[in-house]
Amino acid sequence: MNLKRNVYKELIAWEAKNNRKPLIVRGARQVGKTTLVNEFAKNYSQSIMLNLERAADIRYFTDFSDVKTIVDALFIANNIASNQKANTLLFIDEIQESPAAIALLRYFHEDIPELHVIAAGSLLEHTMRKVKSFPVGRVEYLYVHPLNFMEYLTAKQHTRALEEADKVPIQKHTHPILKELFHEYAIIGGMPEVVKTYLTTNSLADLPNIYESIWATYKDDIEKYAQNATDARVIRHIMNTAHLYLDQRIKFQNFGNSNYKSREVGEAMRNLNDARIIQLVYPATNITPPIQPDLKKSPRLQFLDTGLVNHELNIQTNMLALDDLNTAYKGAVIPHLITQELISLNSLQYKKPNFWVREKTQSSSEVDLIVQFNDKIIPIEIKSGKEGKLKSLHQFIEKAEHPYAIRLYAGEFKVEQHQTPVNKKSYLLMNLPYYLGCKMPEYLDYFIKHYKL
Repeated sequence: MNLKRNVYKELIAWEAKNNRKPLIVRGARQVGKTTLVNEFAKNYSQSIMLNLERAADIRYFTDFSDVKTIVDALFIANNIASNQKANTLLFIDEIQESPAAIALLRYFHEDIPELHVIAAGSLLEHTMRKVKSFPVGRVEYLYVHPLNFMEYLTAKQHTRALEEADKVPIQKHTHPILKELFHEYAIIGGMPEVVKTYLTTNSLADLPNIYESIWATYKDDIEKYAQNATDARVIRHIMNTAHLYLDQRIKFQNFGNSNYKSREVGEAMRNLNDARIIQLVYPATNITPPIQPDLKKSPRLQFLDTGLVNHELNIQTNMLALDDLNTAYKGAVIPHLITQELISLNSLQYKKPNFWVREKTQSSSEVDLIVQFNDKIIPIEIKSGKEGKLKSLHQFIEKAEHPYAIRLYAGEFKVEQHQTPVNKKSYLLMNLPYYLGCKMPEYLDYFIKHYKL
């Protein structure tokens, strides 16, 4: 089964550029980076595929120190004529194994611009610290994430559901089937190997071994994240306990009922954040652009993939019986998945959504997510209850200079006009089904263009 990824179109656009720079494909392990580039390589007459975890491949960057010699040696080894550089893709996989190879990327651009060069790797932030002359401005980036819901529908080959999901606004008669399909996706998540196995067997029974294998791979990488033995112990502790804090903001000090200090946990969390395995999502307090995360306030944890978290929490079987997934694990699963969906839309830059807080002694507020759209910061609540329960969203709206708000829920698409309970400020509420989370940009555009007070 070939999983078609939305970022593939970005590779096509990169290939067509006149002033093309080497491209670094970034993302956590096992999100499909290598598979994506291998599929893309079929567009070329010739391709040279290196994996720097292999001694035979990394030697090109240890034996030679200039790119012209490296490319000459590679072309000879692969029986490619020297005048075919413009028709050849060089793929350097697992480039994090060689800081020298990363540093040399700038010279591929400067000395052999006609050659198409893609590198991929995980843990790149850790390796970059060892690169004395990083090629800033001489490389491009592409970020790969777990499959989002629309990519899942593509993998499932449910073309009608995709066609209907592309209609803005969504039609009422398509709601039940899309809700059912999203329920399925929300349980298993978007890790490529998991998706492939589930769509082949249509059973959850074969998935636990895959989740365990993926998580074990991340744990095996602990030594690569850690600066010393203490770091390794703290990271291991976080990976064993962090899923239990999906429903709350966290403090670094004594995290997970440990005796670890704030500094130790903070450093370990930042290492895991760099590896994209467990990310820190910080709140903002402002209501006008740009969104400014407050790093002094307590963050939430965002895991690479909701399916992995569901497995760690052992709730997947229970989720099968739920009609509204927003009740799963203290109401934390769907907000986590919606955040994952929004992250998946950022393929050209590394960007995380934020949430909004107002913290006062006697009254605190927290809006699940905020997104910037043009000159507005839009509040997003993820609720299964009635509009009247959106207390924090009302407090945001009363301070905001615009009347737009969004609720993601299990119901059908609709736009309503309401008033805030205290100041009686009129506002527009777009009620969006969960399954349209990764269509947020299109719906924001539709909402603001078509609805005015």
